[in-house]
Amino acid sequence: MPPSPHPAGPMSASTSESEYRIEDLAQRSGATVRTIRAYQDKGLLPKPGRRGRANVYDDSHLARLQQIADLLERGYTLASIRELLQAWDEGRGLAGVLGLVAEVDGPWTDEVSGRISRVELGELFGGEYDEEAVSEALTLGVLEPLPGREDEFRVPSPQELSVAAELHKAGVPLRAITGQLRELRGQVEHIAARFLDFTNEHVFVRYLGVHLSDGDASEAADLVRRLRPLAQQTVEAELARAMQKFAARNLRDHLRSAAAAPTESAPADPARAAQIRLPTATVEAVGALVGEERVPDFIAAAAEREVRARQMDRMSTEGR
Repeated sequence: MPPSPHPAGPMSASTSESEYRIEDLAQRSGATVRTIRAYQDKGLLPKPGRRGRANVYDDSHLARLQQIADLLERGYTLASIRELLQAWDEGRGLAGVLGLVAEVDGPWTDEVSGRISRVELGELFGGEYDEEAVSEALTLGVLEPLPGREDEFRVPSPQELSVAAELHKAGVPLRAITGQLRELRGQVEHIAARFLDFTNEHVFVRYLGVHLSDGDASEAADLVRRLRPLAQQTVEAELARAMQKFAARNLRDHLRSAAAAPTESAPADPARAAQIRLPTATVEAVGALVGEERVPDFIAAAAEREVRARQMDRMSTEGR
């Protein structure tokens, strides 16, 4: 009798590898029979061997399907996966390339994600559970849904959620917090894109647009590992510098306004209380001359000196 066309499991073989019918390969890999055939048509999967009148697959086909699934999860297109697999087939070192992919796609922070229930979320924000704000947080990725757990969320960055809770406790509305995060994210993504452009231009240019050998890919992965923290360290340092600069200026402006505010014994002078707007070019010129931090003090001193000069001119004229 001829062999059954659909055996229940791997076929025995004279080699050390197992052999599979396409249905068994689909079951082992998690891919559908239609997907396997589509991969063959696109050149992603080698053609099967033949055992009599039956097509047979082996462990190399299973490993290739697992590689494809892994790359798809990382966001690669089928076209780019085909190029990577072709590099492997031509002996250019897919192992190194996959190592580089893992390095780039890996976490760029040491922070550990967490979980939070709807009840805990409400308690964190002072008993206020705002479904619309939660929906916005899900859209922004501050919270992520957990399959099969409607009352619980994954928190990719507990630190970010904690910042939002502290701002809310300080009196900031939830809508304002999510709006600020959306705006901040756009600005930070711009910084990230500029940093990548910079490193591509000066560091990774020799790896771009060429087929990477296994050694080149490993070298590039090592560079990514070394340079990864630099962007965050630079942004943190510059943010600290900017906050110190603008916070001090903001405080001086508020103190100056408070000192000029009317009191019961000194009613307000409308002319003095009015805000005076100077041309932007003038303010920028003063900033270039004395530094941005000293612009208000310089303008105040210049105005005071002009007033005194005019008083002296008037006194000298009246004395003639």
